[in-house]
Amino acid sequence: MKEYWEYYISWFKMGLFTFGGGYAMLPMIQKEVIEKHHWATEDEVMNYYAIGQCTPGVIAVNTATFIGYKLKGVAGGIVCTLGVISPSVLIITLIAALISNFSDLLIVQKALQGIRVAVCVLMTYSIIKLWKSSVKNIAGIVLCLTVFALSFFTSISTVILVILAGISGVVLSQLKIVKVD
Repeated sequence: MKEYWEYYISWFKMGLFTFGGGYAMLPMIQKEVIEKHHWATEDEVMNYYAIGQCTPGVIAVNTATFIGYKLKGVAGGIVCTLGVISPSVLIITLIAALISNFSDLLIVQKALQGIRVAVCVLMTYSIIKLWKSSVKNIAGIVLCLTVFALSFFTSISTVILVILAGISGVVLSQLKIVKVD
Protein backbone atom coordinates (compact mmCIF):
# COMPACT_ATOMS: atom_id res chain seq x y z
CA MET A 1 0.00 0.00 0.00
CA LYS A 2 2.94 2.31 0.72
CA GLU A 3 4.07 2.05 -2.90
CA TYR A 4 0.67 3.19 -4.14
CA TRP A 5 0.79 6.27 -1.89
CA GLU A 6 4.27 7.04 -3.22
CA TYR A 7 2.99 6.79 -6.81
CA TYR A 8 -0.05 8.94 -6.02
CA ILE A 9 1.92 11.64 -4.20
CA SER A 10 4.65 11.80 -6.86
CA TRP A 11 2.12 12.17 -9.67
CA PHE A 12 0.06 14.59 -7.57
CA LYS A 13 3.16 16.82 -7.20
CA MET A 14 3.82 16.64 -10.94
CA GLY A 15 0.21 17.56 -11.66
CA LEU A 16 0.24 20.34 -9.07
CA PHE A 17 3.49 22.05 -10.01
CA THR A 18 3.40 21.73 -13.79
CA PHE A 19 1.53 24.29 -15.85
CA GLY A 20 1.02 23.94 -19.57
CA GLY A 21 0.16 20.29 -20.04
CA GLY A 22 2.10 17.21 -21.02
CA TYR A 23 5.04 18.80 -22.81
CA ALA A 24 5.67 21.25 -20.01
CA MET A 25 5.50 18.32 -17.59
CA LEU A 26 8.31 16.40 -19.31
CA PRO A 27 11.18 17.92 -17.28
CA MET A 28 9.42 17.10 -14.02
CA ILE A 29 8.63 13.55 -15.19
CA GLN A 30 12.29 13.11 -16.09
CA LYS A 31 13.41 14.22 -12.64
CA GLU A 32 10.75 12.36 -10.64
CA VAL A 33 10.19 9.17 -12.66
CA ILE A 34 13.57 8.61 -14.30
CA GLU A 35 16.17 10.17 -12.00
CA LYS A 36 14.64 10.03 -8.51
CA HIS A 37 12.55 6.84 -8.45
CA HIS A 38 13.89 4.95 -11.50
CA TRP A 39 10.36 3.84 -12.38
CA ALA A 40 11.13 4.06 -16.10
CA THR A 41 14.02 4.76 -18.43
CA GLU A 42 14.23 7.85 -20.63
CA ASP A 43 13.49 5.72 -23.69
CA GLU A 44 10.40 4.26 -22.01
CA VAL A 45 9.12 7.73 -21.09
CA MET A 46 9.68 8.94 -24.67
CA ASN A 47 7.80 5.88 -25.95
CA TYR A 48 4.92 6.56 -23.53
CA TYR A 49 4.83 10.17 -24.74
CA ALA A 50 4.70 9.05 -28.37
CA ILE A 51 1.92 6.54 -27.64
CA GLY A 52 0.17 9.12 -25.48
CA GLN A 53 -0.12 11.39 -28.52
CA CYS A 54 -1.76 8.65 -30.55
CA THR A 55 -4.32 7.71 -27.93
CA PRO A 56 -7.32 9.76 -26.88
CA GLY A 57 -6.84 12.00 -23.87
CA VAL A 58 -4.24 14.22 -22.32
CA ILE A 59 -0.58 13.24 -22.84
CA ALA A 60 0.34 13.69 -19.16
CA VAL A 61 -2.58 11.54 -18.03
CA ASN A 62 -1.80 8.87 -20.61
CA THR A 63 1.87 8.85 -19.58
CA ALA A 64 0.95 8.52 -15.89
CA THR A 65 -1.37 5.66 -16.77
CA PHE A 66 1.28 3.85 -18.83
CA ILE A 67 3.96 4.21 -16.16
CA GLY A 68 1.56 3.19 -13.39
CA TYR A 69 0.49 0.17 -15.41
CA LYS A 70 4.15 -0.77 -15.97
CA LEU A 71 4.77 -0.57 -12.23
CA LYS A 72 1.68 -2.31 -10.79
CA GLY A 73 -0.72 -3.25 -13.57
CA VAL A 74 -4.24 -1.84 -13.67
CA ALA A 75 -4.17 -0.71 -10.02
CA GLY A 76 -0.90 1.18 -10.58
CA GLY A 77 -2.32 2.81 -13.70
CA ILE A 78 -5.40 3.97 -11.80
CA VAL A 79 -3.40 5.32 -8.84
CA CYS A 80 -0.93 7.27 -11.00
CA THR A 81 -3.75 8.62 -13.15
CA LEU A 82 -5.72 9.76 -10.10
CA GLY A 83 -2.56 11.36 -8.73
CA VAL A 84 -1.87 13.42 -11.83
CA ILE A 85 -5.47 14.57 -12.35
CA SER A 86 -6.35 15.36 -8.72
CA PRO A 87 -4.59 18.75 -8.61
CA SER A 88 -6.26 19.86 -11.84
CA VAL A 89 -9.69 18.87 -10.59
CA LEU A 90 -9.14 20.72 -7.31
CA ILE A 91 -7.61 23.82 -8.91
CA ILE A 92 -10.18 24.05 -11.71
CA THR A 93 -13.00 23.71 -9.20
CA LEU A 94 -11.50 26.51 -7.10
CA ILE A 95 -10.83 28.75 -10.11
CA ALA A 96 -14.31 28.16 -11.51
CA ALA A 97 -15.77 29.26 -8.21
CA LEU A 98 -13.63 32.42 -8.10
CA ILE A 99 -12.85 33.41 -11.70
CA SER A 100 -15.84 35.65 -12.29
CA ASN A 101 -14.88 37.69 -9.22
CA PHE A 102 -11.19 38.21 -10.11
CA SER A 103 -10.70 37.87 -13.88
CA ASP A 104 -10.95 41.63 -14.44
CA LEU A 105 -8.18 42.44 -11.96
CA LEU A 106 -5.04 43.68 -13.68
CA ILE A 107 -2.80 41.69 -11.33
CA VAL A 108 -4.58 38.44 -12.30
CA GLN A 109 -4.24 39.23 -16.00
CA LYS A 110 -0.52 40.02 -15.60
CA ALA A 111 0.07 36.85 -13.56
CA LEU A 112 -1.52 34.77 -16.34
CA GLN A 113 0.67 36.50 -18.94
CA GLY A 114 3.76 35.60 -16.89
CA ILE A 115 2.61 32.00 -16.53
CA ARG A 116 2.13 31.73 -20.31
CA VAL A 117 5.73 32.91 -20.88
CA ALA A 118 7.06 30.38 -18.37
CA VAL A 119 5.07 27.60 -20.05
CA CYS A 120 6.62 28.53 -23.42
CA VAL A 121 10.09 28.20 -21.90
CA LEU A 122 9.25 24.83 -20.35
CA MET A 123 7.82 23.57 -23.61
CA THR A 124 10.93 24.72 -25.50
CA TYR A 125 13.11 22.87 -22.99
CA SER A 126 11.01 19.72 -23.49
CA ILE A 127 11.25 20.00 -27.27
CA ILE A 128 15.05 20.28 -27.08
CA LYS A 129 15.24 17.20 -24.78
CA LEU A 130 12.90 15.25 -27.07
CA TRP A 131 14.98 16.26 -30.11
CA LYS A 132 18.23 15.13 -28.49
CA SER A 133 16.84 11.75 -27.46
CA SER A 134 14.76 11.05 -30.57
CA VAL A 135 16.41 12.53 -33.66
CA LYS A 136 19.61 10.54 -33.99
CA ASN A 137 20.46 10.51 -37.70
CA ILE A 138 19.76 12.08 -41.11
CA ALA A 139 16.63 9.99 -41.66
CA GLY A 140 15.28 11.21 -38.31
CA ILE A 141 15.99 14.82 -39.26
CA VAL A 142 14.25 14.39 -42.62
CA LEU A 143 11.27 12.68 -40.96
CA CYS A 144 11.08 15.39 -38.29
CA LEU A 145 11.19 18.22 -40.83
CA THR A 146 8.63 16.47 -43.04
CA VAL A 147 6.19 15.97 -40.17
CA PHE A 148 6.77 19.56 -39.03
CA ALA A 149 6.06 20.92 -42.52
CA LEU A 150 2.96 18.76 -42.94
CA SER A 151 1.61 19.76 -39.53
CA PHE A 152 2.36 23.45 -40.09
CA PHE A 153 1.22 23.83 -43.70
CA THR A 154 -1.63 21.30 -43.95
CA SER A 155 -4.63 20.28 -41.91
CA ILE A 156 -3.59 16.63 -41.65
CA SER A 157 -4.52 15.22 -38.25
CA THR A 158 -1.64 14.87 -35.80
CA VAL A 159 -2.78 11.29 -35.16
CA ILE A 160 -2.32 10.51 -38.86
CA LEU A 161 1.10 12.18 -38.85
CA VAL A 162 2.24 10.15 -35.82
CA ILE A 163 0.98 6.91 -37.39
CA LEU A 164 2.71 7.74 -40.70
CA ALA A 165 5.93 8.57 -38.83
CA GLY A 166 5.72 5.23 -37.02
CA ILE A 167 5.18 3.38 -40.29
CA SER A 168 8.10 5.31 -41.81
CA GLY A 169 10.34 4.27 -38.92
CA VAL A 170 9.43 0.61 -39.41
CA VAL A 171 9.92 0.78 -43.19
CA LEU A 172 13.24 2.59 -42.92
CA SER A 173 14.54 0.15 -40.32
CA GLN A 174 13.50 -2.79 -42.50
CA LEU A 175 15.34 -1.25 -45.43
CA LYS A 176 18.38 -0.93 -43.13
CA ILE A 177 18.41 2.83 -43.73
CA VAL A 178 17.85 3.59 -40.07
CA LYS A 179 19.53 1.78 -37.22
CA VAL A 180 16.95 0.95 -34.55
CA ASP A 181 18.40 1.49 -31.05
